[in-house]
Amino acid sequence: MIAVTGATGQLGRLVIKHLLQRTTPDRIVALVRNLEKAEMFKELGIGIRYVDYSKPETLKSALSGNITKLLLISSSEVGLRFLQHKNVIDAAKQSSIKLIAYTSILKADTSPFSLAEEHLETEEYLRSTNIPHVLLRNGWYTENYLLRIKSSMENGALIGCAKDGKISSSACDDYAEAAAVILTSDKSQNNKVYELSGDETYSLSSLCEIISQESGKTIPYIDMEESDFIEALKGSGVPAPLADILACSDIGACKGGLLDESHTLSTLIGRPTTSLRQLVRGYL
Repeated sequence: MIAVTGATGQLGRLVIKHLLQRTTPDRIVALVRNLEKAEMFKELGIGIRYVDYSKPETLKSALSGNITKLLLISSSEVGLRFLQHKNVIDAAKQSSIKLIAYTSILKADTSPFSLAEEHLETEEYLRSTNIPHVLLRNGWYTENYLLRIKSSMENGALIGCAKDGKISSSACDDYAEAAAVILTSDKSQNNKVYELSGDETYSLSSLCEIISQESGKTIPYIDMEESDFIEALKGSGVPAPLADILACSDIGACKGGLLDESHTLSTLIGRPTTSLRQLVRGYL
């Protein structure tokens, strides 16, 4: 059986969608923190179990039984991630799990992002346990930029601090399909590392060109200093922690942290990754 943590989240729901196209519902277990949100899975014949990354006792019982593969979707609680991931890995070690797939960050060992530190700690801990594992180093989600379209349309410009940094993002659905491919593969995945990113490479300026073409409204890209960008975001109502993350992503793009031209993702899923234009058009 295949278990998916964070199954009701943005990525988890999509992974399960793709798993259902590759295996039967009775072979899937959704591990969730909110059982009410998981009722949709129950109706499909998927098993649901309660887990909380911060409560080891829930993990031990949830991972017991006949689960052989586990997708550990990284926690969203920055600063607590490694300890939470360690709890899951420790519980998995006590069970019959034969493979852990972990969603890490693109080029975790060389990434300029401070967010990479907890991912790298998790990767290193996984290796130390000798549990067979595979690292899915996901790049940036294009959806993170789509969320900035609304304000850019309202304000007449898209602001940022990425300069001309190159970005190889992809749709969350593409990363989810890759995870499903790995989890249902008959080939050994032990100790493999996949650097996953979109086929296209673009800058925020070229993103603005596409937004302009698809919306019929000229939306320029205005580059700012990091501190000014953060203040502008907060001034428009963006919570300070999110403003810091958005600015951090732009600075990371300047340093090559969002660039990868390996095409590993499209090779895994057997098709081109979803185009930037298609995603912008769908959002608009």
